[in-house]
Amino acid sequence: MNILVVDDKKSVRDTISKFLVSLGHSVNTAVNGLDGFEKAQKTPYHLYIIDHLMPLMNGIVLSRNLKKTPFCAKTPILFMTTQGIDSVERLPEFILFSRIISKPINETTFISVVESLTNIVNDEELQRIAL
Repeated sequence: MNILVVDDKKSVRDTISKFLVSLGHSVNTAVNGLDGFEKAQKTPYHLYIIDHLMPLMNGIVLSRNLKKTPFCAKTPILFMTTQGIDSVERLPEFILFSRIISKPINETTFISVVESLTNIVNDEELQRIAL
């Protein structure tokens, strides 16, 4: 799977990339929402992993923009936050996110969530091929 990780902290991008590569995924990274949006418009991804609070364009605005872009709209979003999952669940944009995880990231939880999302993508692709 081709995955885009969008986070303003290099250490987080590096850690997540390491986890994903160990699972056999191809990973690209972006340093903020604007960078992520530009990359998403140029390359097809199977999953977006997006941080909540970033400069230039935060994760909520990025997610909203991705869902408004036909090329990107159906791609699942794993949303990461330090603000608490409860606070994100109260946002009107909550429906844009496939899953939400808290930071700091727990490796076991993260891998489990990514595997569940990539399995959904695999199932949808198999259904399209069968049609």
